[in-house]
Amino acid sequence: MIVRFLGTHNAESKSTRLVSLLIDDVLAVDAGSLVSELTFSEQEKITAILLSHGHYDHIRAVPAFAFNNSDRTTKVIATKKTLEILSSHLIDGVVYPEFTSEASFLRKATLKMVQLEPFKPRNIEGYKVRALPVQHNLDGVGLEITSGGKTLFYTGDTGPGLSSVWANISPQLMITDLTWPNRLSNAAEDAGHLCPEMLKEELIEFRRVNGYLPKVVVIHMSPQHKPEIEKEIAEVARSLGISIDIPNEGEELTL
Repeated sequence: MIVRFLGTHNAESKSTRLVSLLIDDVLAVDAGSLVSELTFSEQEKITAILLSHGHYDHIRAVPAFAFNNSDRTTKVIATKKTLEILSSHLIDGVVYPEFTSEASFLRKATLKMVQLEPFKPRNIEGYKVRALPVQHNLDGVGLEITSGGKTLFYTGDTGPGLSSVWANISPQLMITDLTWPNRLSNAAEDAGHLCPEMLKEELIEFRRVNGYLPKVVVIHMSPQHKPEIEKEIAEVARSLGISIDIPNEGEELTL
């Protein structure tokens, strides 16, 4: 699997983009910056969009994608709660057209909603996908994605307390939330996010449960605190004896 990081931050600016990943050019994971980082021809290759939860910064580009690719129908795969939020708050016939309905101005459905049930594996365009509940509101889930004998786990937005998740996965790659520095740990926990010290404890627990640590990549960083977070995450990596990558927009990783 080739993972392309379209957006890796929790705030948008001229140089930072909201979270969105692209796997093998065909499977999108979250849609914060899905269209703004891709050409029209690159968008045409995407056959499905996975969503971790219904917060705006993770679903924002779904309507724009539907506009740009109105000549076909693209699957949007998420939990029931996330699909309800998307349908009632964005593609609701008011803010944007109801792209799932043949009654829209396009006279056909350009998005097909597919419900993903937690813990139940589903084949999505040749990828085995499982949703696992994490510590975030709006019924946030992490996404386990397997293809060609390789597995990655994307936590989506999450706070601490993931031991039950760790007992259900054994990925080679973990792409995890890391939003704020340690001095804002209370805010991070209240909002359902991680800081470096929290991530360290979660990784220690993962190693206790599974006997190893996968390759770790952190995203959803607050760009205003980037130097502070980078220093703290480097210390976490040293203490655990592993490398922890912090990708920028446009970077790729091969698993």
